[in-house]
Amino acid sequence: MVLPFGFIGFGGPWELIIVLAILLLLFGHRLPGVMRSLGRGVVEFKKGAEGIEDDSENSHKKNEV
Repeated sequence: MVLPFGFIGFGGPWELIIVLAILLLLFGHRLPGVMRSLGRGVVEFKKGAEGIEDDSENSHKKNEV
């Protein structure tokens, strides 16, 4: 028997589906807010990464001159 989550001991995909369904029933009303926050976090991360790339390009151009 293969245990996908190591020590947790789920037996197969049906058990995982059942657990996910129970979690969705318990926390489903909070899910839109969590996804919205996650999306905002990803957008902020991308903006920050672009800023770092721009700074690195500008400093590289200054060093060439």
